[in-house]
Amino acid sequence: MNEQQSHKQEKIVSMFDDIAPTYDTANRVMSMGVDKSWRRKACDLAYEFYGQDTLDKIIDVACGTGDMMDFWKKRAEVNGIAIGEIVGVDPSNGMVNVAREKYPKFNYHISKATEIPLEDSSADILSITYGIRNVVEREKALDEFNRVLKKDGLVVILEFMKNENPSILGKIRDFYMNRILPKVGGFISKNLEAYEYLPNSIEDFSTVENMQKELETAGFEMLYTKSFSMDISTLLIARKK
Repeated sequence: MNEQQSHKQEKIVSMFDDIAPTYDTANRVMSMGVDKSWRRKACDLAYEFYGQDTLDKIIDVACGTGDMMDFWKKRAEVNGIAIGEIVGVDPSNGMVNVAREKYPKFNYHISKATEIPLEDSSADILSITYGIRNVVEREKALDEFNRVLKKDGLVVILEFMKNENPSILGKIRDFYMNRILPKVGGFISKNLEAYEYLPNSIEDFSTVENMQKELETAGFEMLYTKSFSMDISTLLIARKK
């Protein structure tokens, strides 16, 4: 990582430290709770694709305040799946501190997506929800995901993806993301800059097609891709070859 990349990554982490106390409230208001259905779908499909009743470990990278980890746990219970350990990884102390208070039974590591402090081939599933666009060295992170996953393990990505040719509904999405969302998030968090970052980070991010290619280059086989709710959110599931 060069100096410019390092500075950008540090700035992103600092921003999340700052908004951590109000992050959950802002997210619920801005998404109107619809993200819960996306997360449930991601967990249920991953368990179906993996096809095992017992899993040793699930890793949630960029775990934030821990909600996706709780979805993995609850959906496992619904699907009759036993999980040995659920681990959260995030470089933001502020976000992980909130997660630890909400979900003290999970294990956490303060770490970047490119430096996951876990053994090779140790995880069954690795997820990253609304975090991959915040990883400056994305290709390095995808290689790291491959390293920690078992053979045939799954990587599960939920993200706001760039749409180069938006439909009418996509343009409505973009209007909401660019004009409405920053004002709501900024009002709740008292940090307008952080929520202006969101639409900018999407515009600077990858398209679905490019993300699929990057996963394949990193040694994954695509299993599932679907966009939800006017293409606001996209789910990608891939298997380690």
